Amino acid sequence: MLKTGQNLSQRQSLQQKLSPQQIQFIKLLQLPTLGMEQRIKEEIEMNPVLEELDPDNKEETIQENESDWELKDEADKSESSDVDPVDKNEDIDWDSFLHNTEYDGNSYGGSSGDQEWRDLPNPYYESLYENLEKQVSLLDFDEKEILIADQILGSLDEDGYFRREIEAVIDNIAFNHGVLVEESEVENVRRRIQNLEPVGIASKDLRDCLLIQLQKISENSDAKKHAVRIVDKEWSSFEKKHFEKLKNKLSIDDNQLKKAFEMIRGMDPKPGAVANPNDDNQQYIEPDFEVFYEPTEGDEEESDGEFVIRLNQRNVPPLRISPEYKQMWDQLKKKPGKDRSDKQAKNFIKEKVDSAQWFIDSIIQRQNTLMNTMKTIVALQEDFFKYGEGLKPMILKDIAERIEMDISTISRVVNGKYVQTNFGVYELKYFFSEGLETENGDDVSSREVKNYLLEVIDNEDKRSPYSDQALTDLLKEKGYKVARRTVSKYREQLQLPVARLRKQII
Repeated sequence: MLKTGQNLSQRQSLQQKLSPQQIQFIKLLQLPTLGMEQRIKEEIEMNPVLEELDPDNKEETIQENESDWELKDEADKSESSDVDPVDKNEDIDWDSFLHNTEYDGNSYGGSSGDQEWRDLPNPYYESLYENLEKQVSLLDFDEKEILIADQILGSLDEDGYFRREIEAVIDNIAFNHGVLVEESEVENVRRRIQNLEPVGIASKDLRDCLLIQLQKISENSDAKKHAVRIVDKEWSSFEKKHFEKLKNKLSIDDNQLKKAFEMIRGMDPKPGAVANPNDDNQQYIEPDFEVFYEPTEGDEEESDGEFVIRLNQRNVPPLRISPEYKQMWDQLKKKPGKDRSDKQAKNFIKEKVDSAQWFIDSIIQRQNTLMNTMKTIVALQEDFFKYGEGLKPMILKDIAERIEMDISTISRVVNGKYVQTNFGVYELKYFFSEGLETENGDDVSSREVKNYLLEVIDNEDKRSPYSDQALTDLLKEKGYKVARRTVSKYREQLQLPVARLRKQII
């Protein structure tokens, strides 16, 4: 029997919620240096209370009697208002705000001497698409062919290949322009575009791309003739590097095959992947940290030196809460009566002051967390920062336990952050790796094993590359206890092909 009705029940649960300040800190923590600069600019635009500290007037403060810094309006406490206060406590400790949030840049700010350079507009660069449009306009195309060319150029992928189905181009032109075109007409236009610069653009696949580039070579040598035949007729054997089969098919020796391979290797497999300085997706690495080891003078063994760790803040301007709002507050307090607009103005000032204080506190907390994390990484990887080698196994948990923070927080710190060292620029993720045990019982970083694996493959006999099992045996001779499947995994992570595809003609 189905029962209907209402029941009243009580349930107790425990939930953890983040405060707005914690959410703001987490968002700032994961920003790199360039992202932090942009975020500060956005906050200054949104909050009129927050302002950059003038480097030339760092000592300028509003001098008031200490009793006037803590602002209280006792009359407002007993006055009811239709405007909801931001906080029931309407007191603003201006002494704390104006003195504790005004920085000269040494805490987290930096020099703004290059500000005028950052404000200069980026120069304009012509895109590949625009360049191809200009070249197409110089061809003797009729109106129908221009429609086809426009469809082809708009369908090129990031490598410059035309991988769209020709039927889709035909349908699109018919639907949007009411013009019927044949498949042969589309193919004819595509082949003419292939001969534009860069040669090979709008190719259907790699084989098509290499073949058109080889055919455009002006020289008429045996190497070109063999290379064209290899790509056009013996593509499968070429891909699999079946050298003996190719030599038999073409009736050539090792030297002739090598010259043909070198010619093919000299072609551009990605004609559309040209560098564009104005590309919005182009990313520039701005190191977030600088770490250098300075040995003590006269210490030949470099055992008594110290590490210098700096947080990059060149693009982070010094901030403060505007003292002008304290004057506005004073003027509102001295006004007689209980005007509604005055009450709204006071609530607005308090809300913006609180928001600015939270933002500055979050920046300081971010700075401290980043520095604590970097110091701990350096402490655990001293040998690497001294000599550029000897990376030890380390995971996020090792850092989290030492600075007493959550693993997720450490993950946000290291994600997308970089450090400048004497040995190059490294992403912080580089220093985290699993550990492997050697024959002696010592722990080594998996990255060290990968580096040795890369060294072995670089120096192997290219006529007879090592198989994964042979690489495993070599690693065991070196003292690394790894399985063959682990070697295969490391090789794939290093983006190295199998032995058959690493084979070369010497």
